Amino acid sequence: MCRVLKIKHSSYYDWLSRDISEQQIHRNHCELLVKAAHSESKERYGYERLHATLTEQGHDISLYMVRSIKEEHGIKCRRHKRFKVTTDSNHNKLIYPNVLDQKFDASRPNQAWVSDITYIWTLEGWLYLAGVKDLYTQELVGYAINKRMTADLVCKALNMAIKNKRPSKGLVVHSDRGS
Repeated sequence: MCRVLKIKHSSYYDWLSRDISEQQIHRNHCELLVKAAHSESKERYGYERLHATLTEQGHDISLYMVRSIKEEHGIKCRRHKRFKVTTDSNHNKLIYPNVLDQKFDASRPNQAWVSDITYIWTLEGWLYLAGVKDLYTQELVGYAINKRMTADLVCKALNMAIKNKRPSKGLVVHSDRGS
């Protein structure tokens, strides 16, 4: 092996008997600190916040070392799911009877559509998506996206669906009691 690596035998035996270096001891200590701080933060901090926490506690550790330790050991943040309420059932608007009555099986296209609003977190903030789906084809027949959740958003999605599919009289459109 020494011949292949082109090193002296004495260098190899010197390496075998050598103690752990100060640098490796510091690295091992930092690994323990990062793992402990990661657990204490309930696995929510990225490397910058972990570094700030460890520095505040008086530990001598670089930002680069925190990042490399996290990468080397596969330490990842647990993401929290953002939640936003989108349905407002507390209003004095007209409430129509539930014609579908939980029967979500249609026998032909454009017989029954369902609609709802969901929200998507983007780097620019919340975006609201209103969609209209045909129960028979399972196709999204209309949709609209906006930064604000308004009744106009739902109307735009419904208008798109009507324009695209031109349903005949008797179509049932089911929605929750939101916008």
